[in-house]
Amino acid sequence: MADWVEACAVDDIDEEDVIRFDHGGRTFAIYRSPDDEFFATDGFCTHEKAHLADGLVMDDIIECPKHNGRFNYKTGQAKGAPVCVNLQTYPVKVEAGKVMIQI
Repeated sequence: MADWVEACAVDDIDEEDVIRFDHGGRTFAIYRSPDDEFFATDGFCTHEKAHLADGLVMDDIIECPKHNGRFNYKTGQAKGAPVCVNLQTYPVKVEAGKVMIQI
């Protein structure tokens, strides 16, 4: 059974930004969209294992800081070379000002 884990406070993430969250030996990326929605993916690029929290967020895309590979952070879909493996995504909910992810 998957557990809900507190990743951060809502105010910890600016609009259209990403932060790193480490839990249980794993790294996640938590995103806040321009529409004030929250999303979560694995925290490393599937191509070069760079931290996605160091990347650039624009619209619904995270760009890897190492080689400019792009992913849709809402769906995890790889958006072209050099990345070809999708990101794992995780359910997110907001409760009492806290961003929770199900892992």
